[in-house]
Amino acid sequence: MTLTDQLTDVRGTPRRKVLISGASIAGPALAFWLNRYGYAVTVVEKAPTLRGGGYPIDVRGTALEVVRRMGILPRLRDAHIDLRRLTFLDSDGSEVTSLHPHAITGGVAGRDLEVRRGDLTEALYTAVRDDVEFLFSDSIDTLDQSDHGVGVTFRGGGSRTFDMVFGADGMHSRTREMLFGPEEQFHRYLGYCFAVFTMRNTFGLSHETVMWNAPGRAAALYSVGDDDEVHAFLNFARPEPPMDAFRDPQAQRDLVAKVFADAGWEVPGMLAALREAEDLFFDGVSQIHMPRWSNGRVALVGDAAYAPSFLTGQGTSLALVGAYMLAGCLADRGHGAGFAAYERDTRQFVTANQGLVGQGGATLFPTTAQALEQRNERLRGLSTMPPAEGKLAHSALTLLEPLRRHDHRAGSGPAG
Repeated sequence: MTLTDQLTDVRGTPRRKVLISGASIAGPALAFWLNRYGYAVTVVEKAPTLRGGGYPIDVRGTALEVVRRMGILPRLRDAHIDLRRLTFLDSDGSEVTSLHPHAITGGVAGRDLEVRRGDLTEALYTAVRDDVEFLFSDSIDTLDQSDHGVGVTFRGGGSRTFDMVFGADGMHSRTREMLFGPEEQFHRYLGYCFAVFTMRNTFGLSHETVMWNAPGRAAALYSVGDDDEVHAFLNFARPEPPMDAFRDPQAQRDLVAKVFADAGWEVPGMLAALREAEDLFFDGVSQIHMPRWSNGRVALVGDAAYAPSFLTGQGTSLALVGAYMLAGCLADRGHGAGFAAYERDTRQFVTANQGLVGQGGATLFPTTAQALEQRNERLRGLSTMPPAEGKLAHSALTLLEPLRRHDHRAGSGPAG
């Protein structure tokens, strides 16, 4: 499909043009649904290509229905990581207990999905690439709103006008900063920092995770299959976020090495691998809380609007559901009414999922010796119980009901 074809529908009527910043998860998902509802969609992404590989992520509850309606559920089923065991170790390296992961995550065997992040982004991209314009190695430089549209200049040069613009550019969203101000006013730091990277699998791990804990510190090795690599994870409590390290990879490595300098188990080898890792991702464990998700003709979706943090296990699912809801609310409305409906129909779901963070932090990363021992006792008790279903995520299927009327619009909605 040429760009000229994309901008005109079969009746010869110009299609409303929209720009999405970010090609990770929320961005392509939003592009898919807006295209279905008749919009001409452009996605701009600062990276030169899709980001492949990456750490494993969960797709749960309501989000499973979203990917089913997108037609990519079979592909994601094929990419499912069959994680079979989660082993917890005490600070001396002794085993606390070994569990099925669903006992901790609240997942449902045979229903919920865990896939590599890159497998999901590739599936989303494949679903939209023939109908949506992608601009890689570029980003938004300026936004200028008027009654008639949003003027956008790009860092790579050139300018265009769109009817709406969407920020799907992550927790540290530049779109949000341009429209709403500095991140600090929306950033809620949760008291931890973490580093993730890959290293050689010299441990004989397969389809399993092993996590070592000491008060305020955790280290984990995560094998997603029979690969010769594992994902290494280092997490530590810190009262204030290390703002000076967030944009300095060397400072990140130095900070992590200092925090874990006296740690046992496999941590010394992990620190050595950290020094050489080319795929290090370091950040604070945080959430984004905003009083509103739109400003004029610009709206935010996914982590840019309501990052829940990995402690909830719901970040990916929130991004997929939020994109579905936002597009559906714009299916037969203008931007003002559509954005208001998006807030009204999605806010409670977001708030409930962000509220799961207290459970995640207390379970995985106790900060005192007493809390760690109490957690270990709870984990030992779980080993005698069947996995519990994630009630919040699955009862939230009702969230999709307001959009069912759009599913049957001729030629525009997904199959119900």
